[in-house]
Amino acid sequence: MTSLTYPVPAVAGTEDLTTEQIHAILSSQTLFARRIRSIAAQKFIADALLVGRYTPSGGAILYENGEPIEIDDDPEVVAPGGEYPRSQAQTGPLAGAAVENLGRDIPILDASIKRRGIDVVNKAFNQLINRMVRAVDSSALGVIASKVTQTQSSGAWSTAKNIGLSIELAKAQAEESGEGHTLDTIVLKPTQWANVMATFLDAGLLPREAANPLITGQWPTVLDLRWLRSPHTPTAAPLILDTTELGGMADEKNSSPGYGDAGNGIETKTIREDKTDGYLLRARRITVPVVVDPTAGYTITGTGL
Repeated sequence: MTSLTYPVPAVAGTEDLTTEQIHAILSSQTLFARRIRSIAAQKFIADALLVGRYTPSGGAILYENGEPIEIDDDPEVVAPGGEYPRSQAQTGPLAGAAVENLGRDIPILDASIKRRGIDVVNKAFNQLINRMVRAVDSSALGVIASKVTQTQSSGAWSTAKNIGLSIELAKAQAEESGEGHTLDTIVLKPTQWANVMATFLDAGLLPREAANPLITGQWPTVLDLRWLRSPHTPTAAPLILDTTELGGMADEKNSSPGYGDAGNGIETKTIREDKTDGYLLRARRITVPVVVDPTAGYTITGTGL
């Protein structure tokens, strides 16, 4: 499975380019997609939580919902030369989801390119991608929050002890449920994340100096969990998840000609508009978030955050 990190820092790309070089980039779909790939790769928490990658067919995806992660039968002792017993793979009921074409154009004028250089292109596409991040992440987190209905109660997260106890109880509940889940990631709102990290720092649970995630900007692993934050999570209650089993993103590559691949499912296109002496910059992602195992997570209630 492809290793994903969240988020990938954007590259501003403010080096000096001549007007002719900028027009050459905007005239090549491949060069343009490569140019903004680092911008398109930023901040998609949907891809960090729903790590599966599914291929839709005919604008929709069929998937097995609630598929068990182990078979019903125990392994048996097999004598040398003996025949191994067989079991049937377990499947869940079928469900379906239709992909959505999320996209928008933004105009760039030749005069702006002449006056502001590549900066006007970078800023325009940053705005496009940031809005797409909001749409995709809000959709994905909304689906996760609606599907993951199991709860783990907690005391107020005012001390590291209370945080640790509720986390370990959620892990234990996942292990004892018989579903075989290993919780690996937790998602909070940014203000909640800040308060929890301050509590961890005060309790000495974060590494000091150069390795401190509050200094490096890297997402910390504390209590054997990756701690993420997103302003787009719809619930105040933290979500603790088994991302390897939760689900994935179903991205469809359209057959439309002239698009470049900017990564993370995003397709880009530049369209020359001679009537207005400019370009239309387009970004789209044809996708749908899919939760295949609603038991692969818990909502932690009573934290008081």
